[in-house]
Amino acid sequence: MKTETKTNNIIKKIGDLALEAMLVEVSVTPKPGLVDRNNSGAHSDMDYFTFIRSAASLRSCFENFAILGFNSDYLKNSWPEMRSIGIEAEKKMFNATAGINTHKGEIFSLGLLSACAGYFYKQNGFFNADEILCLCSEICTGLCDKDFERLKNNHDNLTKGERVFLQYGLKGVRGEAESGYPLVNKYALPALKKLLNNDFTLNDALAVALLEIIAHNDDSNIISRHDLKTCEYVKNCASEIFMKLEKNFDVNLILALDQDFITKNISPSGSADLLAVTYFLYSLEKI
Repeated sequence: MKTETKTNNIIKKIGDLALEAMLVEVSVTPKPGLVDRNNSGAHSDMDYFTFIRSAASLRSCFENFAILGFNSDYLKNSWPEMRSIGIEAEKKMFNATAGINTHKGEIFSLGLLSACAGYFYKQNGFFNADEILCLCSEICTGLCDKDFERLKNNHDNLTKGERVFLQYGLKGVRGEAESGYPLVNKYALPALKKLLNNDFTLNDALAVALLEIIAHNDDSNIISRHDLKTCEYVKNCASEIFMKLEKNFDVNLILALDQDFITKNISPSGSADLLAVTYFLYSLEKI
């Protein structure tokens, strides 16, 4: 009975942290071009409360991902079940937001990683971000080839990421997952840990870690709205400001970048999704 209770508590905790990651991500302020507590960034169809409603609707879905992972004998064989949970989660999101896409990217990444976390914990009895990301890469091997193969003869109802792949060959979040989220593991997580160790507040540390993600991310949302040249501009801006802020936080630099991105209709929303992943993995290791 004690073992069953502990299992249920761990599964619930994974679901709780996935929800917390979504709420924390949207609450980090300021974020250039993105919805936060100050403004709606480069988005006219959503605001902070849209994200809160969306996140609240998804709590049980992440627990279901964790249950699936915990109960799986071989997680790679559970892709059909993961997709089913993801499809149901997207329906809940769209019902909560009247059809607005607030969390599709985070449903994919946090759902996948919740399943990996559940599977990994059952095998090992603890959480380790590096090893969970290695597991993610292992079970996602071949994902891009499989998902993008169908695009050769079917160009209907494409996502932004699929359009960017067809035009530029960039693999977006699927490529990140298949590679074990290197933008998180190599850049964002080390930056977050370093900043927190240097007495940054959680908000400020996450705001600066986001800039580190943006500085290295070929964000499909930016490219689909604009082009590769704009994406390079965004990466260069973020890199320059990150190098200043990691030593001495100055919120005015981010506020100025926010206004610039809003004026230019730039939204690095793919990077925001990876910030949620960063916080989720950071928090798992604290359990």
